[in-house]
Amino acid sequence: FFFFFREKIYAYAANVYTTVVEELMKGKQRKFIAVEQEFFRLWWDAVATDTQKQQVHQLLQEGRLEFVIGGQVMHDEAVTLIDDQILQLTEGHGFLYETFGFRPQFSWHVDPFGASATTPTLFALSGFNAHLISRIDYDLKADMQKNKKLQFVWQGSPSLSERQEIFTHVMDQYSYCTPSHLPFSNRSGFYWNGFATFPDPPKDGVYPNMSLPVTDTNLHQYAQTMVENIKERAAWFRTSDVLWPWGCDKQFFNASVQYPNMDLLLDYINKHSGEFGVTVQYATVGDYFQAVYNRNLTWEIRNSQDFLPYSTEPFQAWTGFYTSRSTLKGVARRASSLLYAGESFFTQYVRTHPEGSICKCKALKQLQSLRWAVSEVQHHDGITGTESPKVKDMYMNNLMYGVFNVKKLMASIIFDVNNATKNGEVYSSVYPKDSGISDIDQYVVVYNPLAWNITTFVTISVSNLAMSVYDELGHPVPAQVQSSAESPSTYDLYILVTISGLSYRKYSVKPSDGNQPAFLGRSIKYKRRDITRAGQQGRQLFPVVNNCYQILFDQNTNLMHSITQRETNQTVELTQEFLEYHVNGDTMKGPISDNYLFGSNASAVPVSKAVGLEVVSGALMTEIRQYFYSNLTSQDYIYAVYTRIYTVPEGYDGKLLCHRIEQEYSVGPLELNREAILRTSTNLNTRQLLYTDNNGYQMQKRLFKAYVNNTVARNYYPMVQTAYIEDDTTRLMLLAERAHGVSSQGNGQVEVMLHRRLWNNLEWNLNNNLTLNDSSVVRPVIWLILGTKAVTNILYRTSALALEHRPVVMFGALSGGKPGHLQQNSVHDSPVTLPPNLHLQTLSIPGWRYSSNHAQQVRSIRMGKQKQGDADFSRVLLRIRHLYEVGEDPVLSKPVIVDLKSLLNGLGSVTAVEERSLTGTWDVSTLKRWKWNTAQYPSKEFFNSTKTSEDFIVTVHPKEIRTFFVYFQ
Repeated sequence: FFFFFREKIYAYAANVYTTVVEELMKGKQRKFIAVEQEFFRLWWDAVATDTQKQQVHQLLQEGRLEFVIGGQVMHDEAVTLIDDQILQLTEGHGFLYETFGFRPQFSWHVDPFGASATTPTLFALSGFNAHLISRIDYDLKADMQKNKKLQFVWQGSPSLSERQEIFTHVMDQYSYCTPSHLPFSNRSGFYWNGFATFPDPPKDGVYPNMSLPVTDTNLHQYAQTMVENIKERAAWFRTSDVLWPWGCDKQFFNASVQYPNMDLLLDYINKHSGEFGVTVQYATVGDYFQAVYNRNLTWEIRNSQDFLPYSTEPFQAWTGFYTSRSTLKGVARRASSLLYAGESFFTQYVRTHPEGSICKCKALKQLQSLRWAVSEVQHHDGITGTESPKVKDMYMNNLMYGVFNVKKLMASIIFDVNNATKNGEVYSSVYPKDSGISDIDQYVVVYNPLAWNITTFVTISVSNLAMSVYDELGHPVPAQVQSSAESPSTYDLYILVTISGLSYRKYSVKPSDGNQPAFLGRSIKYKRRDITRAGQQGRQLFPVVNNCYQILFDQNTNLMHSITQRETNQTVELTQEFLEYHVNGDTMKGPISDNYLFGSNASAVPVSKAVGLEVVSGALMTEIRQYFYSNLTSQDYIYAVYTRIYTVPEGYDGKLLCHRIEQEYSVGPLELNREAILRTSTNLNTRQLLYTDNNGYQMQKRLFKAYVNNTVARNYYPMVQTAYIEDDTTRLMLLAERAHGVSSQGNGQVEVMLHRRLWNNLEWNLNNNLTLNDSSVVRPVIWLILGTKAVTNILYRTSALALEHRPVVMFGALSGGKPGHLQQNSVHDSPVTLPPNLHLQTLSIPGWRYSSNHAQQVRSIRMGKQKQGDADFSRVLLRIRHLYEVGEDPVLSKPVIVDLKSLLNGLGSVTAVEERSLTGTWDVSTLKRWKWNTAQYPSKEFFNSTKTSEDFIVTVHPKEIRTFFVYFQ
């Protein structure tokens, strides 16, 4: 657990595994479960001796050590993207299968702050038989506990329903820690190794808060305390099997103290089982679920509703972390997006340039550094922003190091493919305006990582207003140049690019000689307006127009007034304003806000009394720059919005571009104990209904609920990628490139929390440096789409992915004069293209050395042949995801037939395809998950997965994620 920084946690984790393995070998009855592979792998690679490694193999074979979940980390469920959840699971599972032939089949998701409905689906697709969660709303848990409903069969996906359902166990009110109260001692009970202090353990071995050792005099009292708790819990479940977790955060770091005391207690209870009425045994999670499964009961079905948000008591709504550390959230997502591009770029290079000069093993290490960094930040105290500044810096450093490696790799592939001389620098950009062209005659390489043809703008900084852009053949390319909002000395050059799926194009950018110059964006600055006196004069509206929208601005306030969708001539009144929740940081004065919690004690307060406006308009794009000041005479603005709409020339497919209204915000630095929101108010009659996504995978309907206390905070939900409000005819969609808290606090309204800066005096927070004094400026981006439900349905899934996976831009100096000398080279000759309702979720070379034949893999491990060899570059991992739910759209919700051979034709001739479980460790034809009885499906049998066709033709049904190993000639 990440409250320590890295050295401490490694020392702690190493102690856990070293002492637990030693203790397990001393008693055949002893067992242990291990979860996060990042820590286990560090111990395995850096600390474990050969003897300890042999012992781990033996313990796994005997079923006394069990890996549960098996991902790199126990990922957060509220603010993570499905792509990154799959990545971190795949990373951990690949290691476990390669090293031990072990495949986790149970989850232990005890600590994420609320539970998403995506998770049960992912675990089912990974081959799990049962799922375990703990943190759900306190009042809901109490109700389920009372009615013995803490166990159910969860059909997390409405479209996959019973095909990917999973039995789910919710921990009772004691959660995942052993209850520590002892009636006969003032020390906590059952924690004989005390509280971990690393990296400086006490010299005398006496740790803080060590429990009273078990002795003849207190043995009966200990047993009585334990049995009473077991019986209390038994009353909340339907079977007589009780899961009694032994341990907690930062426990078992000295297992040699823990196990001997546990042994004495268990033996005593079993010897007196007649008197106590219970028997006890060491068990793994798998042992427990096997016992419940064997009872053959019939279980209730839970539908696709999630368990978000999560509150622990009336004033403790864990909805602040949806926004905490917005910069980290943004960097983590951009890193993930670069990794996605780098994986497919490298895969194509390996397949189509077998003689290439790049060292493949080194390249794989470069990719692995980013895989590892993106995986670890998905931790439930990582991307959530609930870590100390030191740990946040560790995550940022690891992400930036991985990003640097992958940019370097992509740049060297461009060099190699183009046989370029190595004297020029190529460097790549994954941020919208990350880099610049200052010298004469540079080229820009733009890679489209999506398996669709895209038409979009990329932005680069230039030092000159008169610029021209040409493609590989020397033809002029539409572009617009204008003053930069960020820097007075540079200009922004917007280049219109059209690129096939998984392909790149090259453009040369040079100062214009009067031929074909880029269009000029001309700026008009409007007078700063006092918005508090706005209602006193008649309205003066001015329009900003493209082919899809007319946006009206009010000249008296400089604020947006309305948007008309031009196809239907439908007008929606729409205004936007920034507000702040003023929150409490003093525990003596009431509930607080912190990294985790959002506790608003009053309505949000408008932040500005005056708004400045500048409109920059050109032939391709109009940018509206609004600056929000605390009053008419303030020097500096605290908030800004940059709104962009595009006009696409004839002959280009501009449907997606035309329909999006791009907004970029600048927020901060905030004052202390402020939570900043952007509230968009419309005249849509939404009845305060809001829709938000689970992890960019599926949508959830959010009804506004009134509570006695804390209504504002308890109606906040995570928006990972998408949120919308609608009335009977019109929908307003918001698409995001990082997670935010979002809420609808009034009819026709949606508010997005963009930033938080907090300080509080809660002792626990102070001790762990968790006060969120975040003085940064954040620059999140949100795209708006307004239209009928039918139109937005067609646009929003592809648009969300177009925002997530914006093209990667790389720069270099031109060798040779004319632009025509640039080779028109793709990474391969034919693009990879899917229909708009399918997404290429993964195209990568994992490098695993394991055999995909399970018997063979287990045999080679037992014979000790699974030693470090060269990575396997012949196996390509392919995932395809259907983006639509059943019945969501008359056309796009249909199953899609895909010919994998022709899809991947550009990479070479496909010779074999194996369909695998989500993380690749199971052949789906041999994967038989447990089928739990439900009233709907009473017969109990093993549950088989989908079938693969022999001729490389597969049918992908709504919401399916299909995973394949592909081999080429």
